[in-house]
Amino acid sequence: MPTRRVLLRNGATDAPPETVLTEAQVSGGSPVARLVHAHPWVMDVTVAGTMLLVGLVGSMFAWETAGGAQALGLYPPDVDVASRINVTWLVGAAVGAALLLLRRAAPLAVTAALTVVAVLSLLAAGVLGVLGACAACALYSVAKAHGTRTTWIAFGVVLTTLTLTLWRWQDIGLIEMIVWSGAGTGPVREPTRILPEPLFSPGRRMGSVLLLLALLLLGLAVGSAARARRLHALDLVERYRALARERDQSAALARAAERAHIAREMHDVVAHNLSVMVALADGADAAFERAPDRSRDAVRQVASTGRSALADMQRVLGALGTGAGDDDHRAVPTEVDLGTVVERFGTAGMPVTATGLDTALPDDTAVRLAVTRILGEALTNVLRHAPGASSVEVAVRRTPRTVEVDVVDSGGTRTGDGPGTGRGIVGMRERAALLGGHVEAGPREGGGWRVRAVLPWSQEEGEGR
Repeated sequence: MPTRRVLLRNGATDAPPETVLTEAQVSGGSPVARLVHAHPWVMDVTVAGTMLLVGLVGSMFAWETAGGAQALGLYPPDVDVASRINVTWLVGAAVGAALLLLRRAAPLAVTAALTVVAVLSLLAAGVLGVLGACAACALYSVAKAHGTRTTWIAFGVVLTTLTLTLWRWQDIGLIEMIVWSGAGTGPVREPTRILPEPLFSPGRRMGSVLLLLALLLLGLAVGSAARARRLHALDLVERYRALARERDQSAALARAAERAHIAREMHDVVAHNLSVMVALADGADAAFERAPDRSRDAVRQVASTGRSALADMQRVLGALGTGAGDDDHRAVPTEVDLGTVVERFGTAGMPVTATGLDTALPDDTAVRLAVTRILGEALTNVLRHAPGASSVEVAVRRTPRTVEVDVVDSGGTRTGDGPGTGRGIVGMRERAALLGGHVEAGPREGGGWRVRAVLPWSQEEGEGR
């Protein structure tokens, strides 16, 4: 049975294999049904063998019926009618059983061939034998394999052809077997008249036609029901596979979102803290000779910034090791003191003027994290891409519905670290979008760059989180 192994987050395949739903599981409930579905030839051989057995048994009744017909004077006594009928009956049963072995591969061709054989049997000896039942089995395969229109066309052709042939040439059918079979075993008496063949009887012919119609309709109905069950099973399998694909896609999207979240956090931690640490280290090196105290303070800031970065890094990496029953390890800033964030950049030599840093941020952790990260990323971009800026203005405002962060610089006077990858701006916009807010980032008309973030929040959401 086909299986699929579920990959774990760490790439292992220790999870138990997941069984893929198949048509056999949906449609095959009993052991016999499962056997037939797994080995279709078993049913083909069974049907062909059954038709052959019925033909053998029926040939004995046909022999007795032919003898009774001769005893009644319906055939001349010097004609071996019984042998002709018996041989034709047996040959028709053998050919019909052989053709039924091929009905699954070519149902329409087998149906046409059985119709031709039935016509020849009626022409040769005036008997249909078991070929009517064989045609019904073939029509079952047509109804199971083809659509409604093709099935009804085949049904109409078979019924019309056999009805016309049967009405014209049939001598011995089911009614004749019931009426004539015992005529040859009773008291022997001379028939008043000897006929070359039985007289035509509309009643007997109508009985044969109705029996043929019932057999063909039964084959069509059972085949159509089997087709409906098969299509229903295929539909269920396809729905299951669609749900499995949707589940896998959802899992892939969740993994992608988690990777994007971790990448965003890693970028903020690395770009923010390392940029500040590099600037502080350069400043400490430049001031080492003329201002040792300032150099020492800068080194302390490097160490403090490094410890903060290490703590943030551990929290980010903790998200990769989440186990069952653990709390959510999504990175949460070790500090939300905006004054400390701005002071760190000021120590690195950035002329920052800030207002609203003492604004009480909402209790919503997501909003507080977004404010801290966006402010840090905006100032990091100034430090990296606009060195030598004469002024950097930071403003944090809180309204009843939003928290706004503005970072405006006058433009750098020295060459920066290059154009950048754009990941920082994308990350700020993603953070804001997750909260239903937005970030505007771009150059100003008078020179410099501006970053403005608007983050919505509400008291209910803050309490819920």
